[in-house]
Amino acid sequence: MKILLGTGGSRARGDGNGSAWRAPGRLAWPAAPHSTGEFPTVGGNRLFLRLLGLVLLASLAAGPALGAAPRLKVSDNQRFLVCADGRPFFYLGDTAWELFHRLNREEAARYLADRARKGFTVIQAVALAELNGLNDPNPYGHRPLLDHDPARPDVRDGPHNDYWDHVDYVIAEAERLRLFVGLLPTWGDKWNKKWGVGPEIFTPENAAAYGQWLGARYRERPIVWILGGDRPVETDGHKAIIRAMARGLRAGDGGAHLMTFHPTGGQGSGTWFHEDAWLDFNMRQNGHMTEFGRYAATRADYDRTPFKPVLDGEPIYEDHPVSFNAKELGHSIAADVRRPLYWDLFTGACGHTYGHHSVWQMWQPGRPPVNGPLLPWYDALEQPGAGQMQFGRRLIESRPFLSRVPDDSLVLPATVQTAVPGAGRYRYVATRDADGSWAMIYAPAGRPFRVRLDQLSGATVRAWWFNPRNGQASLIGEFPKAEPREFVPPDAGEALDWVLALDDAAKGYPAPGAQFGL
Repeated sequence: MKILLGTGGSRARGDGNGSAWRAPGRLAWPAAPHSTGEFPTVGGNRLFLRLLGLVLLASLAAGPALGAAPRLKVSDNQRFLVCADGRPFFYLGDTAWELFHRLNREEAARYLADRARKGFTVIQAVALAELNGLNDPNPYGHRPLLDHDPARPDVRDGPHNDYWDHVDYVIAEAERLRLFVGLLPTWGDKWNKKWGVGPEIFTPENAAAYGQWLGARYRERPIVWILGGDRPVETDGHKAIIRAMARGLRAGDGGAHLMTFHPTGGQGSGTWFHEDAWLDFNMRQNGHMTEFGRYAATRADYDRTPFKPVLDGEPIYEDHPVSFNAKELGHSIAADVRRPLYWDLFTGACGHTYGHHSVWQMWQPGRPPVNGPLLPWYDALEQPGAGQMQFGRRLIESRPFLSRVPDDSLVLPATVQTAVPGAGRYRYVATRDADGSWAMIYAPAGRPFRVRLDQLSGATVRAWWFNPRNGQASLIGEFPKAEPREFVPPDAGEALDWVLALDDAAKGYPAPGAQFGL
């Protein structure tokens, strides 16, 4: 029996190939306020006296709320993100770093509508952008700061009249489409140039001032604050800048929004800030590799104490030079971005971020390319990997969400363990419900593997194959829970990935990927 998901009816809408999906009513805007904790005010500095008028103007510039502003918080078990009323929130991000800087309003609306149709929930974008964002103006000729001074945002009277009015428009459009914005106050080259354009403009004092102004401006908008911006924290001065900006954001938004840190490649926020109270969840940049080794670090962050949620904020992008070495390794494809989705989720991540190499930089003919983009951003929107991310979200949402734990012990090692559980691009990973009502194993290749069933509850197991490429589920059958059982993926011997879903049959769960009443 094959169950077709996402092809019509009230359950889902789309053309069956990953171009569109929305779970009706899944992400309503919660009205209850949320506080992530008290931070001391960052006054006592003349910068704030200068900024007081700008803060008041910023609150007005944010405009009327489009209904109750959404609030997110960390789940009670400290493993996931949830809405204020406790409903699970799946963070499915897309990297649009240059969104505010390079796209006009019509282009931004087109991009956001596409990502909303494809089931994304968070758009990651940068206020002070990487690609010479202090000097190169946005499409309307506006720059973000006066004299490169973070304490002097270039704000002018009237609507649609400055850089920040454009940011306001894009964030409001995202809110209209029920998207959160993962807002980076700045790219990292503005506090640790390292490479790129810079210049370094931040001190702890002006970082706090800028953070407070930005926090006040977007206090009522659906925001997740993402500090950092792809640079290493190498000195105490760098730590002081990041912590001061976090204090400023908290003073400005009153604790309304979650906060994390986007690190450089191969690193995680927990390396420097895990025990800081402002860091609500850990973010990794596992980076632009195709092998499992980098992604195993997600589990290491999951295991940190005290517990905090973790997600991969920058895995390999679609159509990206693999390991930045296109001459020898070529460019990634959809399969290369699917594998990290399941590797990360099944090893403990609370969500995942996708990226496309053309989309992050919003490249199109006439703009300087960074590392060889293969097609314009507006064509790259339709690359298959982007449409396939929603299937991972839908799969996780089709089972009890907040009791999920990683458990690779479900997969019994073969005699040759580099085959199963495997290595490199072909590493098997597993997750299950803490109470054993369901389990899932990600098989990145068509190689037989044996599964322990003793971690499942009940006497009878119902088994399914779930296709990560199109979101379809096929029923294998039911059988008594007894000895370990071997499963052979449908495409034996091929480099095609599948998810084996196992249920306690007595629970009556729907097909994997179908909407489940959480």
